[in-house]
Amino acid sequence: MTCSRRALLLGSLAAPALAKPEVRPSILLILAEDVGAWMLGCYGNPEIRTPNIDKLAQLGTRFTFAFSASAAGSPGRAALLTGRFPAQTGITDFLTPEPIENPPQGQAAAPESFRNEVMISDVLAKQGYSCGFVGHWGLGTDAQAQHQFGFWCTTAPGTLQRQNPTLNRNGRQATEKGDLNELLTANACQFIEQQTKEKPFFLTVAYPVGCRPYEGLAQRYYDLYAQAQFDRIGREPAAANALRDADLLRDTVGHLRKAAAALTAFDDQIVILRSKLSERGLAENTLIILTSDNGSLLGRHGLWSDGHASDPINMFDEVVRVPLIWSWFGPIPPEGVRPELVSACDLLPAICEAAGAPVPDNRNLSGRSYLPLVTNRPLPKKQPWSGVVFAQLRDTEMVRDNRYKLVLRGHGKAAGALFDLRSDAREKANQYDNEQYVTIRDRLAAELSSWRKKYSS
Repeated sequence: MTCSRRALLLGSLAAPALAKPEVRPSILLILAEDVGAWMLGCYGNPEIRTPNIDKLAQLGTRFTFAFSASAAGSPGRAALLTGRFPAQTGITDFLTPEPIENPPQGQAAAPESFRNEVMISDVLAKQGYSCGFVGHWGLGTDAQAQHQFGFWCTTAPGTLQRQNPTLNRNGRQATEKGDLNELLTANACQFIEQQTKEKPFFLTVAYPVGCRPYEGLAQRYYDLYAQAQFDRIGREPAAANALRDADLLRDTVGHLRKAAAALTAFDDQIVILRSKLSERGLAENTLIILTSDNGSLLGRHGLWSDGHASDPINMFDEVVRVPLIWSWFGPIPPEGVRPELVSACDLLPAICEAAGAPVPDNRNLSGRSYLPLVTNRPLPKKQPWSGVVFAQLRDTEMVRDNRYKLVLRGHGKAAGALFDLRSDAREKANQYDNEQYVTIRDRLAAELSSWRKKYSS
């Protein structure tokens, strides 16, 4: 299906309020694991090629300041899908008591309490949506379909395989021949093939984009970056406190070439998914959302991976600021850019509003629907958008507003961190002990304490 820019603009101008949509949209949620906003072309990266993601952003609305609720995969993904903070879901790190020095291998189980969490899929299934999940689950008992997902295809836990991966597919585990990205996309397309215009669907496709190993991709992706030096990416020599994936910093440029290749390989899947929707006549009424559970540093700050990249845990913007793009022909204007700070915990209420579904009761949700922002509708009077977001990984917590970021760590392991992002966007100067910032530090600490008390269960 093709659609001119003029048609898109006319559709957006005529878009009605969506509190009770006459036609419920189908929803395709694309999760790019370990991909920070800073890594994409549409967010200003000139050295990593993401043309299909950039095109998706042009067709819809992009949030410039969207944040994960955590600086690591499992807690970030759990918060994204439930709308609840890590302390609430019980998943505050790996699904294991083992530290980063001895990460989990094989099957892992989520806390028993996590079974009672209500996910987006649970809400939409009750509204008559067909629900499917494809890709990296990482939330325990990966082989078993959960939370009303009727179609289930997940990567087997343990070591990631880029070629000939083992997949759990609708109750059966098997090694499948081919490229992991392409196999996940093929399974997602199979789900889409089964859908009709008469019944909406909710499909989540979670690609392990930034996970090691980076080897095993088609050679053409490595060839794209064979000569790249990444002089503008902000890479730095290995930091003294580098921890997770610190070995990659011995050849930062070489591994950047591989990581960039993995991201571009993922980018190519976007156009395949969109083409399948068009082929089935489903594109016009499918809301596409692209986001991530957390980001990566890739040499910035002399670190490589996520919040675990350093000792102590870090909360740099590279690992908590994620891409967030909404695209839906008609209701969402093209080439939209929103500057508000939004949280992963806002996704569930926003999807519920778009689908005309009720927000789950008695879940003590911290998020708020940002659908009015996406569709350029005014917020209710006397209800301005909050300018503060929070994140948590183990005993490390973050509170961030439009100018300042405070990071506090428990158990006295390390001092806190305070950054003035207006004058220090790359978070180089820690102002935590600076007397000129005491009032700001204490104000943010009080906000974090209040948040912790309210959303700890």
